[in-house]
Amino acid sequence: MKRLLMPLVMCCALVGHARAAEPEKRSLTLDEALRVARANHPQLQAAHAQTEVSSARAEEAKAPLLPQVSGNASYQRATRNASSTATPVGGGAPITTTGVASSNTYNFGLSASELLYDFGQTTGKLKAARAGLRAQEETERNYGVQVAYNVRAAYYACAAAAAMVKVTAENLANQEAHLRQIQGFVEAGTRPEIDVAQARTDRANARVQVINAAVGYDSARAVLNQAMGVEGALDFDVVDPGAVAVEGENDATEALLALALKARPDLRALARQIEAQEFVTAGLKGGYAPSLNATGGLSESGPALDDLNWGFRALLSLNWQLFSGGITDGQVRESRASTAVLRAQYQLQRQQVRLELEQARLGVRAAKAAVEATHEAAVNARVRLGLAEGRYQAGVGNVIELGDSQVAHTSAAAQEVQSNFSLATARAKLLSALGQP
Repeated sequence: MKRLLMPLVMCCALVGHARAAEPEKRSLTLDEALRVARANHPQLQAAHAQTEVSSARAEEAKAPLLPQVSGNASYQRATRNASSTATPVGGGAPITTTGVASSNTYNFGLSASELLYDFGQTTGKLKAARAGLRAQEETERNYGVQVAYNVRAAYYACAAAAAMVKVTAENLANQEAHLRQIQGFVEAGTRPEIDVAQARTDRANARVQVINAAVGYDSARAVLNQAMGVEGALDFDVVDPGAVAVEGENDATEALLALALKARPDLRALARQIEAQEFVTAGLKGGYAPSLNATGGLSESGPALDDLNWGFRALLSLNWQLFSGGITDGQVRESRASTAVLRAQYQLQRQQVRLELEQARLGVRAAKAAVEATHEAAVNARVRLGLAEGRYQAGVGNVIELGDSQVAHTSAAAQEVQSNFSLATARAKLLSALGQP
């Protein structure tokens, strides 16, 4: 027995020594974890950058509606080949001579153009781009809701793991106390030697639970780091966030659905996408009509910089694509079909929101009931352990009864911890279903 227990005892000693050498950890609250995630999470940074992309595209879509002004300057040197024919004095065959000459040409110009009207083609693109920007802003908020839920869930799991470390440590302390007590009884001859062996086995199992709980806590903190979007050491301890109820968690689904439909950013994003697609359709319909443009310019040109002549030009043009092979018809049909797809996606997401709310509301209700039940079980297990300890001390109980009572007490305490943080996670899910960051 001693040979089997020695490696475990040495492992526990090494773990305890390593933890004793660790520097003191800082305390991390849930609010701080959420702030860190908002500032550092790559998913949020990518979503914000995509919003900037949509904002730039809206500016690009506005550009064709503004005057387009351009300037130009050019210099040209070109040859002029000339020939002449003369008859020699005294007669004879005419003689033709050629000459090569070159000259400079300078030209400076300033031109401007303005789209006067195109039956909504360009304004439709601008409105669609702006609606797309609003859709992306809602999408960015939706990522914020998702990240906040992930942080809350990871934080509650981490807090539950920390509580389990305390539960297992308390169990180990009780097992140590039981072993000392049993050793005294055995030495006094009032208990058999087998009781000591059983107590040592229970203590060894308790040490294993302590080690597993510590590893579980470290793993939970690593998951929390990832949820916050940071890379760093596990140099923090979470703080018990306490029980915070969600406003309206006891309301019916219909009441919660009304709140979610107004607040859910994924639904708002789809609504903005539908709006943008409708603007696209309106702009494409403008392709059936003409467009009116005005162009004007000033120029100066001449053979030398001190010999320039100025001029101007003005042009008003009406362009009408009378037949384009049916491309406009196809584009309009495609845009209308895309709008129908988005509308169907909106209805599907609305149904998903209802389902999420229903599940989250029922999850909170079930978790509340579990908290009450596990608390009662923990109280009864504590009473049972006290009675078993008293019976053993009085000599009417046995070590198996004492060990079973300790196991039941530890199990009940663990279930109470899990139920409390399951309720916190269920409330976090309800917040997410309601679209609350």
